[in-house]
Amino acid sequence: MHIKILGSAAGGGFPQWNCNCRNCESARAGTFKGKSRTQTQVSVSNDDRAWFLLNTSPDLRTQIEATLVLHPRNHGRSSPLAGVLLTSGDIDQVAGLLSLRELQPFRIYCTTSIRRILQEDNSIFAMLNRVPGQLSWTEIASDASFPLLDVAGSDSKIGCTVFSLGRRYPPYVSRERLARLEPEEALLGAILTGSSGKRVAYMPAVPAVDDALLRRLEDADLLLFDGTFWSDDELIRVQGSGSTAREMGHIPVSGTEGSLRALAGLRHPRKVFIHVNNTNPMLDESGSAYAEVRAAGWEVAEDGWSFDL
Repeated sequence: MHIKILGSAAGGGFPQWNCNCRNCESARAGTFKGKSRTQTQVSVSNDDRAWFLLNTSPDLRTQIEATLVLHPRNHGRSSPLAGVLLTSGDIDQVAGLLSLRELQPFRIYCTTSIRRILQEDNSIFAMLNRVPGQLSWTEIASDASFPLLDVAGSDSKIGCTVFSLGRRYPPYVSRERLARLEPEEALLGAILTGSSGKRVAYMPAVPAVDDALLRRLEDADLLLFDGTFWSDDELIRVQGSGSTAREMGHIPVSGTEGSLRALAGLRHPRKVFIHVNNTNPMLDESGSAYAEVRAAGWEVAEDGWSFDL
């Protein structure tokens, strides 16, 4: 199985367009000891011919153009993109769908609740279904295993298992709609298995780590895990106000109850933090936070990284 990280930052990218925090300011000045990043986007393939997107970032068009294997391969309109797996309805996970509106057939895997939010409450997404056969919606349960198929039904040889990670829907979802949604369908983790039997676990938003999640991750070969915030009060300290990491649905990396400590016992997976916010000090490769992450056996994802399992 081939995994490509097309983008690795949280919503807004790095540097973020309206932010002049220490990281963003020094990045623009050219003095930052680290890399700029687009918003998180991952693609997977078992054969290098049919590719599936894990969510769709607002930076998707630029990310596709920067990735040769995702370019059209035939004359006229064509694409190796066969489908999309949506793990939530967050804007930075679904906005890129609108970049795929040019009548290219593909399949979307998502829970019934996410489909209803997008298809029934947001008329703009009707652009994905302008002609017959343009888009196939495949509803998945919040605790299910299934093969990834292209829009024609061909098996990609990638199996997927999804499970509920949280019950928090995006703020744009109306109260009326929330009352009719299944809470466990709000946020999913995903484990994908290629024909080699190797597994990648993908979860860019994780509210908490419990024993059940640890058991799921023990057999993963590659773990792409929520690295959004370094500390729980990060945004409050940087901006002077705002929500905590946990209030926003993200376990912080550091601290006695952070993911770095909670996942320290995982020995098998290659562990990579993804979806890193522009304020996170571990983006600074000359800083102590980055050194702590690396010493603990973790990596900080960068745009353009590839893995073969």
